[in-house]
Amino acid sequence: MRRSRRGTTLVTAGTAVLLAALTAVTPASADPGKASKTINDRAAAQIAALQSIKKSLTPAESKVDSALVVEARKRVSAATTSALPQVQTGVAVTPKATTLVDIRAKQYSEDLVNAVRAAGGQIRAVSSEHRTVRAEVPVSKIAEIAGRSDVARVEPGSDAMTQDVKNKRDTKARKQAPSKEDKAAEIERRLSEKTLSVQAAKVAESDKAHNAEAARGSFRVTGVGTKLCALSDGVSSLAVSQASGELPAVDVLTGQAGSGDEGTAMLEILHDIAPNAELGFATAFNGDASFADNIKKLRFDLGCDVIVDDVIYFNESPFQDGIIARAVDAVVADGALFFSSAGNQGNVADGTSGHYEGQFVDSGVGVGKFAGSAHDFNPDPNQKQLFNPLSNFSGDTPVVLHWADPLGQSANDYDLYLVNAQGNVVTFSQNNQDGAQDPYERINTPSSSTGTRLAVVRYRGEDKYFALSLFGGRFADTNDGLKKYVTPGTTRGHSAAKGAISVAAAPAAGALPFDLEPGDPANPSGPYPGAFTSAQKPERFTSDGPRKTFFAPDGTPLAETRQKPDLTAADGVTTSVPGFAPFFGTSASAPNAAAIAGLILSGNPTLTPAEVKEALVTTAIDIVESGVDNRTGAGIVMADRALAYTGASPQALARAQKPTIVNDADGSAFLKPGTTSTVTLPVANNGDGSAASTSVVLSTTSAGVTIAPRSKYYGNIDPGQTVSNTYKVTVPASAGLGSAVKLDARVTYAGATSPTTTSFTLRVGEPSREFKTFAYTGAPIAIPDNDQTGVSVSLPVTGVGAASNLKFSVDGSACSATEGSTTVGIDHTFVGDLVGTLTSPAGKTVTLFSRAGGTGNNICQAVFTDDATLPFSGVSSAQAPFTGSWKAGSALSGLTADPADGTWVFKVADVVGTDRGSLRSVTLSVAGWV
Repeated sequence: MRRSRRGTTLVTAGTAVLLAALTAVTPASADPGKASKTINDRAAAQIAALQSIKKSLTPAESKVDSALVVEARKRVSAATTSALPQVQTGVAVTPKATTLVDIRAKQYSEDLVNAVRAAGGQIRAVSSEHRTVRAEVPVSKIAEIAGRSDVARVEPGSDAMTQDVKNKRDTKARKQAPSKEDKAAEIERRLSEKTLSVQAAKVAESDKAHNAEAARGSFRVTGVGTKLCALSDGVSSLAVSQASGELPAVDVLTGQAGSGDEGTAMLEILHDIAPNAELGFATAFNGDASFADNIKKLRFDLGCDVIVDDVIYFNESPFQDGIIARAVDAVVADGALFFSSAGNQGNVADGTSGHYEGQFVDSGVGVGKFAGSAHDFNPDPNQKQLFNPLSNFSGDTPVVLHWADPLGQSANDYDLYLVNAQGNVVTFSQNNQDGAQDPYERINTPSSSTGTRLAVVRYRGEDKYFALSLFGGRFADTNDGLKKYVTPGTTRGHSAAKGAISVAAAPAAGALPFDLEPGDPANPSGPYPGAFTSAQKPERFTSDGPRKTFFAPDGTPLAETRQKPDLTAADGVTTSVPGFAPFFGTSASAPNAAAIAGLILSGNPTLTPAEVKEALVTTAIDIVESGVDNRTGAGIVMADRALAYTGASPQALARAQKPTIVNDADGSAFLKPGTTSTVTLPVANNGDGSAASTSVVLSTTSAGVTIAPRSKYYGNIDPGQTVSNTYKVTVPASAGLGSAVKLDARVTYAGATSPTTTSFTLRVGEPSREFKTFAYTGAPIAIPDNDQTGVSVSLPVTGVGAASNLKFSVDGSACSATEGSTTVGIDHTFVGDLVGTLTSPAGKTVTLFSRAGGTGNNICQAVFTDDATLPFSGVSSAQAPFTGSWKAGSALSGLTADPADGTWVFKVADVVGTDRGSLRSVTLSVAGWV
């Protein structure tokens, strides 16, 4: 541990600037020897004003992030504004004076959600597990919300970044983001023209660089039997990639398609490497709690075997596993593999790092009017440096400060200040920590970082180990004598979780086509069309490790050092997605590694996550430093080596398919009371290998139903082949119309994927041609804007029993695209904002429509039925108002296995901002059995 140094001797120009910027007045409670002898009145006044605010917090304000407090006070107090002329809070405030916040609750409840709405808030997301309500709220109401006894803290909405690399100095790339209307029009244009790039399928640089293409040919494994899922910003142009043949069907978590297209690009990479794997997606961009929830849903709801993300939330602690890291470990414990981008925040070896961590060293320099001492970065006991200077190209960069206290239990209060060369405080973070808060401060640098430097101040408490990190910039020496101080360990958060496989980047083909900062050495290039070798260099921006942690997830002391990153994979690959051709960053490398893991599982399905990781690590090509290192981990993953190590072989995947029925008594296609039917059960092999010696046991738990014979031999089923056999199924005369006959088909064959079991629920009787209708025709219900919770209507169903068929209609007496029309079923501008779902009394949900329709207005006389020809997902804005018959996002037949009587719920949510509308009239039509 470094010793504390006292005294006021100033030996560098940088120290003089600090004294001018930070030291205002000797704290009454501090040693007078710590005070500066050189005082800049302007800086003194600014620091004093900020600390005065911190000292004067009300009980409610003490639960509010400091930036939000200052923003709120500046809006009502001219004195606050005049005292802090150049200070930027970094709070994004809308023209309506609202801002996005995360409300952390002591106890989550609907009462809290309703209170936020009553205060003028719009709900963006809720997480009961993580006790978080994310909402857009009036700045003037933040303290009122925080004053509730069930609220622990109110913070600016937790934000994140993906790990793709773009040229920050490219003014064209930095132009204003297109509106959602422009995005929708562009996607429709690309769909209609279909002049689409298919370079990812033809070029596939990572496919060759990792020897994946050759490995698939040699081992005959293609990803069959695995499900690979991604988390990123969004999949806005998913339909375009599918229309161009770049992607197959993708299982998108309901309402979680997100916005943006980095997710689409990641899915294309997964599909290039493992073309026959199933795919899934959920957004990670609706707050940290939502991200953690979606990680679990991908595993526990969608059944994903391999999950990959490319996101870092700035509030993720480097020293303790938070809610996202714990979600990662939960899915890994359940048998999933989780890959995560190591990050693009640079490393010490390449001189690109913007990271410093170490023990706080009391400089002996008092700070501010009330309390505090600045950290001394200089390890020389005879010199002091109280700033870490930023490079001139670190503008618009998030900066975070974490220290080694348990999450939610920090009693040591640290603050963060950014000062310019003239001694002005540019921005700050000085949250209150009194034993119940996170050890975390966060600022954003201004657009120009020239001459700026960071100071870490211990306001009160003990000297703690801390980490100071830039996300998109670096520390650099200055002309006025300040030296940069950097240390390894940029990788953090859930990518450094025990269960995560953290992935660094090396280029597959051409070099990154721009300097990270002017004057940097040349960027490395990759081997394409050849394969990686030990001579390969990693990307200069890839983040380094290791990662020190000090606490167990529950906050108890547990010090350990984790080797991170674990592996390296290719970036700089081509996709068909605009803006990601080529696709650089660990955002691209992580899905390449994840897809190779999918191939390993496809060729050897019984492997555990630990065994798959062992194969990847053991067979990786060692690059740069000999052995495992803190930039590239074990080295570059190679598909051919990993498949050989695991003894991969083409696996069969034989599953029973939907049976057909011929009633022996009347030749109909239905089971009937007191009759025997011939049931034909197909078995399809959709695997890579032959299903040898296949047999099926067909059983039932339905009372009185018999099956003869119980089992049948299907022989050898080649890949792509389907073989059928027949069984006699007898239904007792006592069976009621619509009663369920459940058939369980267990398929066994030679292979690691055997057996497979599929259940089918058949009904006794013929489907009725008559539908009973159950409608909502009450008062119009306003659909809240950009609110994931949406609005719901109940549709009580009685007198049906079992359902044979379902239809759902959005009604209306007269259809038009007129904004605010009162004669349509749903009036809403920009129907592409909407997600509609139907939930049965048994709690099963299908998605009717999701983010389709673009800028078109209103849904009217639209019937969602399995009998329709076209999917609603393919509609364009030109078709508004949206009428006619449509296939839903998922089959309505999935809701007919359970009794229909009970309360059904239709929910519609507007998940994007700006547009509004109302739910007016809908009808559920249910047919029974005769």
